[in-house]
Amino acid sequence: MKFPLADWIDGHENCRHQLGSSGMVVSIRHPLPTARQTRDASVDELRERLARRHGVDPQRVFLTAGATEANTGVIFFLAHVRPVFSRRCRVRYPEYPPLFDTAQSAGWVATSSADPAGLAAISRPRNPEGYLESVDELERWSEGARHLLVDETFRDFSGAPSVATLDRPHTWVSGSLTKFFAADDLRVGYVVAPEEDRESYARFHGLLFDSLSDYSVAGAIECLHALPKIRRDVGAILGRNVAALVAGLPGIRPPVAPVYFDRVRGVEGETVTRRCLKASVLVCPGAMFGDPSGVRLCLTRRSFPRDLAAYLSIRRALVSERFTARPRALEWRRARPRRGGAVRGRAGPD
Repeated sequence: MKFPLADWIDGHENCRHQLGSSGMVVSIRHPLPTARQTRDASVDELRERLARRHGVDPQRVFLTAGATEANTGVIFFLAHVRPVFSRRCRVRYPEYPPLFDTAQSAGWVATSSADPAGLAAISRPRNPEGYLESVDELERWSEGARHLLVDETFRDFSGAPSVATLDRPHTWVSGSLTKFFAADDLRVGYVVAPEEDRESYARFHGLLFDSLSDYSVAGAIECLHALPKIRRDVGAILGRNVAALVAGLPGIRPPVAPVYFDRVRGVEGETVTRRCLKASVLVCPGAMFGDPSGVRLCLTRRSFPRDLAAYLSIRRALVSERFTARPRALEWRRARPRRGGAVRGRAGPD
């Protein structure tokens, strides 16, 4: 049993056309550490490497078993160890479910309101939309929130610098090696804490989280060593798949992350999802992301062009059914005579 989105994807792994998984583990392999590298694994080295990538002091980097665990730690810490004036957690839907689900479990009230909030939580680039908000957009959206949590799990896909480099007060950054590096088996994530909360969070982190295994630490270091090659491999796959998406849905804004949130006008996401499952096409329903109007498509597989073609066929059928059904609403009503003998009724189709 995992969280609902993960259970949904795992529970439909036998679908012929897979558009559900957002990680590159299905398409590339990360380097494996040798026995000697595992024996010599250094947590300090891993923290230093992650700190350099984020432009921060290594003492601000805390290792976890993944980004979801990292986010959970921050959300509960701010709710119960470092309580703030407001228990509102500002979220922009559609959003990655563990951010707002975990917030609600910790006692926050998840809201999309611009009212003052104790916490604003957001994925950047956006999951499930695949877009990268500018720093100015992020600042405007988070204005009035005491703390800001930015999940940068997809950041390496975009090539953008980390928000942590801004050294913005009360800003927390999380990430992992599971998506871009395809290192699900290593289970390595991290939190970059703001300097003003570093010491108190260090005590909380030490009580709550176990140390990573030597194999995970060594594997993460090797992944960071192999970044140039991984970037080339991922770029080739994602570039081709984004091109296929843009060709299949002309006029859309190309995503910079391996996800896209598709809305079929006039058709609820649940309807799209059900029709896809009947055709053995897996998509993720938008309701899981707090927005039932669409579905999430993932662009990580080498088979994406073929899988997308199957999805687009279903999409076209739904659109066609919607428009062919419209004339029924324009059928003649029984005409009623006006005074003077004129007949009034609803005009039917030509």
